[in-house]
Amino acid sequence: MTQGLPETLPLAQNIPARLDHLVLNTHYDIDAAHAQLQALGFTLTPRGYHTLGSVNHLVMFPGGYLELIGQPRDSDKVRQEILDSPLGLDGLVYAVADVPACHDAWQALGLVVQPVQHFSRPVLLDGVATDARFSTVRLIPGQFAAGRVYACHHFTPELVWRPEWMGHANGVQGLTSMLVTDADPEATRAAYARLGEWEDGFALEFADAAGLQARFGGLAAFAPQRPAAFAALRFSGGDLSRISAGAQALGLPLHQEPQRLVVALPAFQALFEFLG
Repeated sequence: MTQGLPETLPLAQNIPARLDHLVLNTHYDIDAAHAQLQALGFTLTPRGYHTLGSVNHLVMFPGGYLELIGQPRDSDKVRQEILDSPLGLDGLVYAVADVPACHDAWQALGLVVQPVQHFSRPVLLDGVATDARFSTVRLIPGQFAAGRVYACHHFTPELVWRPEWMGHANGVQGLTSMLVTDADPEATRAAYARLGEWEDGFALEFADAAGLQARFGGLAAFAPQRPAAFAALRFSGGDLSRISAGAQALGLPLHQEPQRLVVALPAFQALFEFLG
């Protein structure tokens, strides 16, 4: 169950929530994650290098996106936060227009927040490197037991949401939900609701171990076995045959129905669900 939150937290009234991105933490294995998603038919952005020391690839959609993040083995700058966090789905990132205001609003809710952080990474376009710049505010880990929760503002969205990166060979159109597992899913649902109500076609879903098993059957064994976790992503659209062929070529466990495909990524303790 969500930990570390005062039972008397005030509710956030009528606050809309928009997804910026979700994070798949690969630790040192970002190359393997990149290869798997590429084989499933996703377009990934070129490797990005954060000033914080981490590297990433993005799977871009018109709305929120999926970030693969990792730590280079040969870097003299270690982003310890990445290595200290669980492998797999480990980041729920809200889109906000004003990061300092979000910091203050979350603090007013009784949450414990880190200082606002500013960083960048170069993006190479037509041979010219331009810095994509961001500000974030992160909750102190442990307040939401399933994973890291933070907010982000993009100062240079035109360097991230590029049309050449938003088309995918597998036909997937976007992210529609993430499943949060917890022994007390209703209490956890109420805890996340304090951060706002989703309004952009994305939603959080909640289930206990029995609910995870009921939804995914034997593939539930490839989700994180922790008491609380970000367990699965649901995508909209997509050519299920194309995705299935890519998964089979990699030997990934899968379950296919006429209008639904679930692919497990065992190395990253994540389930991807596609609705055709």
